[in-house]
Amino acid sequence: MASDEQSGRLSSPQRVALLSVIAAALLAVLKLVTGLITGSLGMLAEAAHSGTDLAAAILTLLALRVAVRPADREHAYGHGKAEHLAALAEGAFLIVVSAVIAGQAIARLSGNVAHDVDAPWWSFAVVAVVLAVDLSRAMISARAARRHGSPALAANAVHFASDFAGTLAVLAGLLLARAGTPEGDAVAALAVAVLVVAAALRLMRENVQVLMDREPPGATEAVRVAVAAAEPRAELRRVRTREAAGKAFIDVVLAISPDAALAQGHAVADNAERAIRAALPGSDVTVHMEPSGSSDLRERATGAALSIRSVREVHNVRTIVVDGATTMSLHVKLPADETLDDAHAVADAVEGAIAAAVPEIDRVHVHLEPLAAPIDAATVPEDKEHCVLLARVVRETTGSEPRALRLHREPRGLVAFVTLALPGDVTLAEAHEVAADVEKSARAGLPSLVEVVVHTEPR
Repeated sequence: MASDEQSGRLSSPQRVALLSVIAAALLAVLKLVTGLITGSLGMLAEAAHSGTDLAAAILTLLALRVAVRPADREHAYGHGKAEHLAALAEGAFLIVVSAVIAGQAIARLSGNVAHDVDAPWWSFAVVAVVLAVDLSRAMISARAARRHGSPALAANAVHFASDFAGTLAVLAGLLLARAGTPEGDAVAALAVAVLVVAAALRLMRENVQVLMDREPPGATEAVRVAVAAAEPRAELRRVRTREAAGKAFIDVVLAISPDAALAQGHAVADNAERAIRAALPGSDVTVHMEPSGSSDLRERATGAALSIRSVREVHNVRTIVVDGATTMSLHVKLPADETLDDAHAVADAVEGAIAAAVPEIDRVHVHLEPLAAPIDAATVPEDKEHCVLLARVVRETTGSEPRALRLHREPRGLVAFVTLALPGDVTLAEAHEVAADVEKSARAGLPSLVEVVVHTEPR
């Protein structure tokens, strides 16, 4: 729709609204002329009603032109609420005109105002035309409102349906007047006024609820189900939903492990957004991530350490209980160009953060490490001796051949990369123990290796 706005062409909802403007203008003139000639208050009421239809349809068209504008600096959420404001104005018009019509009808019924109604055959033909137009407008607007999710067009559909019912009441009044009961016309006018006021109040109530940011029915539950299915380990702390012009706006707060990396949190947020948009198509979703209140000491301590801005990496977190006192040790990596003074200040900050987040810890011991710079290394052409010995170590330890062997030379010496295939049902701890055995045996049999990096994967 934004492209139509930018090119100057009318969008599909705008074309429907423009047709409503043309139809309302024709009906207002037709009803007014017929009402003046026949003296039918019911028909004059319908003419006034169509006059407000014309004003409301123009207002709807203008509102749709505003609503399709993209978000800008002053309207970050777009202009969709213009449609709801138009619907409120339409409801107010209907109530004012209906009050005037009801007053005139009551005056006629009470005998305070003389009245004479003439109902020639052609007035019924006019009513038939009006009924056909009202029915077609209601059906077209309702279909367009469902297709485009437009509250303004939905308001028009309700309005035109009340027009149809009101015109039926006018038809009944004209039939009664032709049969010799002119009061029937005033009763019809009063019925029209009641129908219109009821429709207007319902219309205004629905749009006021939207403008007051009422939750769209079922939206929150749909979000909860979608997030639970997409990210069952994330804690859903808050959901807020609202809508404008048929579009839902969703704000979600999720909590994950406090030691999760930024990239992990971002991936969780992206996955949750996709799931919510699948459940509520076309919605605008914002996900805010927070650390969870984990009961795990390591997770809380790692999260606290990573909250210090200079810290780049935390690993080797260990908890030791000696004589009833709990000591935690951890390795913290900082930029290699940090001075020792600055690095020590960071260590103090890490200790303070952990003490605040994990009061169960009595002491914190921080080991500082520099972030490793990229290493220039050279691939070693196939070394038969090393490969044979490495393969033998893997066979003796695992009972099968290695999946891959690779050697490269760094400034510090020769490094071997070994890939093992183990049964997929072994635990990670068992796989790590096998990898450690292979590394130990390889380095014992090949002293020239400065490091053996073992990767395990399922068979």
